[in-house]
Amino acid sequence: MPSYHAEEIRQDCDRVLAPFLCHADLPFADVISGGDVDQAFVEENAHFGGRRNAVYTAPLATVGFLSQGVFKDKTCLGAALRIAVLLVALSRDPGDTDTGTYCRARAKIPPTVLRRLAVRVGGRLERQVPEWWLWHDRHALLVDGFTVQLPDTPENQERWPQPSSQKPGLGFPMLRLVVILSLATACVQDLAYGPYAGKETGETALLRTLLEGFFAGDVLVFDRYFCSYFMLALALRRGVDVVTRLHQRRDYDFRRGKRLGPNDHIVEWRRPARPDWMTAEEYADIPETLQVREIRVYVSEPGFRVESLVVVTTLLDDDEYTSEDITELYRERWHAELDIRALKVSLRMDFLRCLTPFMIEKEIWSNVLSYNLLRKVAAQAALLHEFHPRQISFEATRKAVEGSWGTLSEATPPKQLVLGRFLLKELSKKRVGKRPGRPEPRAVKRRPKPHRLLTMPRKEARAKLLKGRSDKQRRGNAQSSARQRC
Repeated sequence: MPSYHAEEIRQDCDRVLAPFLCHADLPFADVISGGDVDQAFVEENAHFGGRRNAVYTAPLATVGFLSQGVFKDKTCLGAALRIAVLLVALSRDPGDTDTGTYCRARAKIPPTVLRRLAVRVGGRLERQVPEWWLWHDRHALLVDGFTVQLPDTPENQERWPQPSSQKPGLGFPMLRLVVILSLATACVQDLAYGPYAGKETGETALLRTLLEGFFAGDVLVFDRYFCSYFMLALALRRGVDVVTRLHQRRDYDFRRGKRLGPNDHIVEWRRPARPDWMTAEEYADIPETLQVREIRVYVSEPGFRVESLVVVTTLLDDDEYTSEDITELYRERWHAELDIRALKVSLRMDFLRCLTPFMIEKEIWSNVLSYNLLRKVAAQAALLHEFHPRQISFEATRKAVEGSWGTLSEATPPKQLVLGRFLLKELSKKRVGKRPGRPEPRAVKRRPKPHRLLTMPRKEARAKLLKGRSDKQRRGNAQSSARQRC
């Protein structure tokens, strides 16, 4: 990016991370730095403008994008004003606060830059956590899928069509995502997305695209939708173990196999026929049999939907991993639902706002980067005050970063350190209470607003309204003329 002063670029890269407490004297300081931000843009050959007095550097545009992820105000106008206020505070020219200028700068950010930074934060943090945050000194990763809606534009509809059950013009494009989450830190380790429907667009197909990113020794925890012979075989090929619930279409018989204890045995699964998505060469590399461990769990707590379930795992050593250890780990899978709720509700990612696929991809990864940086702040507070990261409230962390955003962005490094230590101390008090087995009705008290549902495309409904007004006006004119003749 030769059009800007090197010192200005370096300072702006540091300001990207300043609200997320990345001072060198705070914990996990080397998870990400301003140099990482600068390097990511250089390697992706992202150039911003050709004038030395241009307002938006690449890092400043990233600051605006991240603020849209953290702040409840998601508008581009809000982001542009936040950048302008920062520039005024730094005695720099704020330029024009027109949203078009900001949006053009934001459009120049390659999605690969945002993805690289998001995955780097999650991965580096995961490899630096203390042992007591891990499960049996191993990195447990949670897998789950969810969907998000997109604005109803022709470009989005073409790339990610709405569900076929919705009438044309009345639905929204829908995107399917599969996310890998850390049990220790709740950070997103990686993410894949694709259309809601179509060939090879399901959650298992998306998960297969992420398998290359796992490390030997990791433990994958997912629900029974992903439980298949080939998924377990592909994970084991990379040295990754699996804990999951038995798929409802697979039978079990605890009278067979090697008995390890009550309702705990090792059985042999045989390779099924080759699926359409797998080549003959790949099929030949899959072992003909797999040894798996099955554990039956009885649920006695009220409020659960099932009375018993079977947990399947490739962790066969019952001395090192007891049946209680395995079943408790599978129960921890529920944290994936809470983490997805943080993404979709706290960061309001349930409905994305960009109007083209080109920008939707950037919005996805900017939200994930914001989420991971917030989780890093929670991990810092937990480490300093000897808690587990999941005990720190995510919403409190978001509010703390939002409230101190402007001050930290313009503060000097010594001031950032003082403010950072204060915020981390306060966040250590905002802990999530232990609520095991807490039942909640799946209903809301607040009544929805009494608006009628749109049963035709908006363009047609608007034309109908205008036509109705014209007819009413003509009738009124006719009645007025009749009265005048009388």
